[in-house]
Amino acid sequence: MINIVLHEPEMPANTGNIGRTCVATGARLHLIEPLGFRINDKMIKRAGMDYWDKLDVTTYVSYEDFLAKNPGAKIYMATTKSKQTYTDVQYEEDCYIMFGKESAGIPEEILLDNKETCVRIPMLDEIRSLNLSNSVAIVLYEALRQQGFAHFQMEGQLHRYEW
Repeated sequence: MINIVLHEPEMPANTGNIGRTCVATGARLHLIEPLGFRINDKMIKRAGMDYWDKLDVTTYVSYEDFLAKNPGAKIYMATTKSKQTYTDVQYEEDCYIMFGKESAGIPEEILLDNKETCVRIPMLDEIRSLNLSNSVAIVLYEALRQQGFAHFQMEGQLHRYEW
């Protein structure tokens, strides 16, 4: 199972969308406070629709609390500052993929301590960053692809016709 970690997320709609993606993929969601919203915020539930109650989510009071409660966790850190792309690494079963808050990303002090596991999504120079929920989906699905989409439904179903 992949673990998605949001370090101090600010926008409830992004976190709701990420929560829905986690439910659809069987990923766990970890939220590191402070959050820019309350978990019971209507926006988070609207974005996550009726999936929020199915989400495996844990909240931590700080990054240090997260590390203490997940000792030995292999953590990949998504950042625009890395030289390594998200496709350059091999994501292990039960790894953690961390994303920073929308306005600032993961603090540079944390990134400097984890340079070898930092990854980036390539994009044009003129663009500062991608939307947080889009970034999570891109990296998460690469990790799942590498693991062969184990336990996923691989065939679509038409409602009225057959292929």
